[in-house]
Amino acid sequence: MDREPLVSVVIATYNMGQYLPEAIDSVLFQTWKNLEIIVVDDGSTDDTPRKMKSFADNSRVRYISTENRGQPRAKNRGIHEAAGEFIAFCDADDLWTPDKLQLQMEYFSDPGVGVVYSDVSYIDNLGSPLIKAQPYKRHSGNVTKHLIIKNFVPFGTAVIRKSCVDNDGCFDENLPMGIDWDLWLRYSINWKFLYVPRRTYKYRVWPGQMSRNYRGRYENAFLVLNKFIKNNPEALPEHTLARAKSDMYISRGMHIAAAENAFSEPLKDIITGMKYDWRYTFGWKSLAKLLLNRARS
Repeated sequence: MDREPLVSVVIATYNMGQYLPEAIDSVLFQTWKNLEIIVVDDGSTDDTPRKMKSFADNSRVRYISTENRGQPRAKNRGIHEAAGEFIAFCDADDLWTPDKLQLQMEYFSDPGVGVVYSDVSYIDNLGSPLIKAQPYKRHSGNVTKHLIIKNFVPFGTAVIRKSCVDNDGCFDENLPMGIDWDLWLRYSINWKFLYVPRRTYKYRVWPGQMSRNYRGRYENAFLVLNKFIKNNPEALPEHTLARAKSDMYISRGMHIAAAENAFSEPLKDIITGMKYDWRYTFGWKSLAKLLLNRARS
């Protein structure tokens, strides 16, 4: 890319004062210099306001304090305040690598590309590296048929065109969780996605974070899936939609089985999933694993 268009980086935060300054610094230290940071404080009750005073004289950082209204509204406030041609995100407890924007922005030379994303690395609450495999296969191009099965786009890695927002909207404020998958599915109808095979984002794993609420996550994932199907009835063939529903039930069942050492509820989910798509190998493997674990217990 011959020029450096402005990138607006939205950081929505709630009681993350212990991590927030490090997240902001990781964005400020980018080799790509034409950026602004919009920190939206969603009614924090910790020391976030005090921590933000250290950035008061930095013209590239804006701090917006609001009442507590939830993450979707906080992120949308940041998007509405954005002045850039492109928008990126960083969660308040995570970090960017210094070359993130430099690596990803060049892929926007194709005007049909709306989202450029990458891989993640993992750190613990103290910032020490954790070894974890990437959970999903990544895809580029017209990705709806893949995205409906798995949300393979790590949220904080994504950089989007502002045109995506103008044409296809912001986060759904009625969804407490799963808002990124809902957004990517909507964008995938009209925009191409491009995957950069580099780890440009450091995802922090710490006790009590929202991502551990797997039951709530699956409950909202079903809402997102059904919403997309209702709003886009002709977007995908029936067998792909059946595979998506099958995967959702089976994945939930296996997650509950692993997390709670349960059997009856996971078995019901797996059977329900296989009714949607009995050819799905993942279903048969999951059923065999569940029964084998039961026999061993």
